[in-house]
Amino acid sequence: MFANLRTEFYRFQFWDDVSISHFFVTGLFLLAVLVFLIRNHSKERYNPKNLLKIGAILLLIVFLSLTFFISYSFGLNVKLREKFPQKSFNADKTLLNTLNPFLYNYSLYSSEKLFAITNILYPKPYPVIEVTDTTFYDLTNKESYILASHYYSIDTLKMLTSGYENLKTTSNSVFNALGLDNAELQKRIISKKTVKDSTEIVFKGAEVSPRYDPDICMFLRNNTLISPISGISIKKQQRQNAIRRYKLLYKLDKDSLLNSFKKLDTLLKKYGIESKINPMELTRDAFYFRDNNHEQLNDIRNTFDRNALLAEFNMLDSFFYQSNYFDSSIRTIFFSVLFSLWLFGFLIFIIVNFMRKSKHEKADLSI
Repeated sequence: MFANLRTEFYRFQFWDDVSISHFFVTGLFLLAVLVFLIRNHSKERYNPKNLLKIGAILLLIVFLSLTFFISYSFGLNVKLREKFPQKSFNADKTLLNTLNPFLYNYSLYSSEKLFAITNILYPKPYPVIEVTDTTFYDLTNKESYILASHYYSIDTLKMLTSGYENLKTTSNSVFNALGLDNAELQKRIISKKTVKDSTEIVFKGAEVSPRYDPDICMFLRNNTLISPISGISIKKQQRQNAIRRYKLLYKLDKDSLLNSFKKLDTLLKKYGIESKINPMELTRDAFYFRDNNHEQLNDIRNTFDRNALLAEFNMLDSFFYQSNYFDSSIRTIFFSVLFSLWLFGFLIFIIVNFMRKSKHEKADLSI
């Protein structure tokens, strides 16, 4: 399959058959050009200006001949886009990013970074912010304490700056509606931004308990993307995927998630990824662990070659969005080879031209 191609030709990987053949064909072509130039143009009596013109033309020929890897990579990119249209490629990314929390190795579900409560993005009142308080049992013994985490919704309040300044010193129904008095709001402010005559306040709102929320399971505690879609902000993609994931688990029937896993199975085959995923079994596992939220996900049947999938999409991304036809790592080598070959050929031409010119001058003197 074309997607399994791992070679980046701009890196001069001469062990690749195509690169080797191009290398020798280019060498033979340049040798033929030099022979042609010597046979047909070395009898003329060139002045320095004309020699420079010939040198410039020869340099251009050498340059165009040595840049075969650029044209090959460009053609490879075009072929890739024909086989994997951008719309289809982005649809595959969307499916993978939506289902990503179902696809980890079981040991990773214990990761407090990958599966954290603060990663929950939907529904309201999520996302939340975590506040950790330290409680000391004995003030004389600093080692006797516990850490307690509390979670608050992240809310935003916008108002005129003049109104906000007045509210800081007076009681107001706006704060009462939020369930906060003025002093408490000032303690809960996360950030405050003033733009012209308006002020935007981001603050910790109502306290929530996501660990005991029946509509929040392990699969909603992950917001990472396997492969972000280019041109769309990461935060927007994360939230859109969180909404789709929540609907698949809590709003739509089981067939919707089953169909998503069937599409996943087809996608893995499309990209040549080794997989043992059974959509029916994985759907049963997903709903079982949704309903038994406190169990370890040791038995979820989601085995596939995740590293190969990541490598595949990273490679495709580099062709789609980071096409590098002239990598900085080879520029020194390229220009060294370019000018060495040009100088070698041009000096041979000058020497042969000079020798023939001297030969003709001696023949004219003898006459």
